Amino acid sequence: QVQLVESGGGLVQPGGSLRLSCSASGSTDSIIRMGWYRQAPGNQREMVAVITHDGSAGYAESVKGRFTISWDSPRNPMYLEMNSVKPQDSGVHYCKAETKLGDYRDNFWGQGIQVTVSS
Repeated sequence: QVQLVESGGGLVQPGGSLRLSCSASGSTDSIIRMGWYRQAPGNQREMVAVITHDGSAGYAESVKGRFTISWDSPRNPMYLEMNSVKPQDSGVHYCKAETKLGDYRDNFWGQGIQVTVSS
């Protein structure tokens, strides 16, 4: 089992910056990939950025060049640096951890944190 806690959300003006953090506890050594997902009202949850335990990162087209995901150790927090934010970046942001123990894989989610981009 892995428990995830997000922090760092809030209200930010368009063009501003924000940093989200996700701290994991429990069986953190089993985590092989982590990521950030967001869900706006009336929309499905969508991937924002993901990163593997070896540092390979992937981003949604809408955030490429503006957001940076980082994670250097299963025991350290994962971060999402959000720069030049836009109103469409608003939504509840969720941290996700994918684990692997032998052949068994599982997914764990944080409780979510609100990000609002508005003037």
